[in-house]
Amino acid sequence: MNIQSLITAAQQQGASDLHLEPGLSAAVRIRGSLRLTGDPIPPPTLLAFAQDLLGESQWPSFLERRSADLSRTIQGVRCRLNIFQTARGVGLAIRLLASFQATVETLNLHPDLKRFVAHQNGLILVCGPTGSGKSSTLAALIQEINLTEARHIVTIESPIEYTFRPRRAFLRQREVGRDTPSFEQALLDALREDPDVLMVGELREPETMRLTLNASETGHLVLTTVHSSTCAEALQRIVSSFPPETQASVGAQLADCLVGVIAQRLHYRPELDLRIPECEILMATHAVRSSIRNREFFKIASLLEIGAEQGMWSVQRYHSWVEARKKWHLPGDAAESLDADAPVAAPDRILPGLRAGTPTTTSAVRTSVSPAARSSGRIEIEPVEDAFERIIKREP
Repeated sequence: MNIQSLITAAQQQGASDLHLEPGLSAAVRIRGSLRLTGDPIPPPTLLAFAQDLLGESQWPSFLERRSADLSRTIQGVRCRLNIFQTARGVGLAIRLLASFQATVETLNLHPDLKRFVAHQNGLILVCGPTGSGKSSTLAALIQEINLTEARHIVTIESPIEYTFRPRRAFLRQREVGRDTPSFEQALLDALREDPDVLMVGELREPETMRLTLNASETGHLVLTTVHSSTCAEALQRIVSSFPPETQASVGAQLADCLVGVIAQRLHYRPELDLRIPECEILMATHAVRSSIRNREFFKIASLLEIGAEQGMWSVQRYHSWVEARKKWHLPGDAAESLDADAPVAAPDRILPGLRAGTPTTTSAVRTSVSPAARSSGRIEIEPVEDAFERIIKREP
C-alpha cells in the first residue's frame, strides 16, 4: 500500500476527497456521500506517508504546528492535502482537484458570472460550504480574465490549487508558507507590486479582511472566498468579524467596494452522473449597498427575489435555469490541451531559503511532456537546476 495507489483508486471511483486515519479504513467522498473502503491502515504507514509528502525541509514545521497544508501532483492528479495530528496519530485529508480546465463553461456555470470580472475594481466574493467548488469557480473567473484581458494578476493562496499559464494576462502566484509567511504580508507586498487583479484564497482573519477591503478600495479588482451558505451570511460574517465599535465603518467600506457575491452548492444529477453548481448571485445595487451600510442583512434575501432585472439570481430561479438547460459540459468531452488555456498542475517546489528556521535543499522544477504523457494527459515534473539555484549556491 502507498499513497499513490490510494489516490489512483479514489480517482477511479470518482471521489472528490480521500480521508486517511490511523487504524481505520480509508474513506472516500463520492458525489457528496462518504464511503469506507479497504482494510484499516496502520499508524506507521500513515506516518511514513506524511514524512514522504512533507520531506525533511517541512517536517520540523509540522512537528511544531501539528498540521500542514500543501498541494502536490500525485499520479497525474492534482491534490490539496491537509496533514494533521489526531488522537490516533497522523491523519490526512486529501482533496482531488478537477482534472479538466476550470472555466465558466467547463464548470457548467451561468455565463452571467463573466460580468463580474468585467469590473476594473471592487470586491467579488465566492462563498459556500466546504467542498462546494469555491476554488474552482474562483479559478474559472481568473481564467476568464487571463484569456480576455491584459491585466496584472497576483494570487495569494494556501496552498496553490491551480497554476495558471499566462495567456493575455501577466500572472504571479504566491503560496502562503512557501513564498510568503502570511496572507497579511502577501497583501501588503501586493499593493507595492502594481497589480490590477488580486485573488485571495480565503478570508479567515479580521486583519486579512481589512487588508482585502483596503485593496478593493484602492483601484484593484479583488476576488476571494468565504465559508458561508448564502450571500447575506457571507456579508454578515465579514462585518461581524470586527469589533462592535468598528462594524459601522467596515459595513460602509464593504458596501462601497462590493461588486457582487456568488453563493454556490453542488447538486448531483444522476442522468449526467455529475455534480452541478447551483448558485445564488447577488449584485451590488443601490438597495443592496444601503442594506449593507445599515447592517440590515435580513433584507438581502428579498432583494435577491426581486432583482432579476439587475442580474441577480435567487436559488429557485437558478435551479429553474439548470432544469431547463439542455447542453452540458462533461469531463472528457474533449481532449485537454497541455499547451494552453487551462490552469494546469503546479510544480511542487520550495524556493531555497524562504522558510525561516528550516533547511531547504530542493531545486526548482520545470514541466516536460513526453509523448506518452501527452497522450495520457499527465504532466510530468522534471527537476532541473536553474540560474536562481546557481546564484543561491554561490552565496557565502
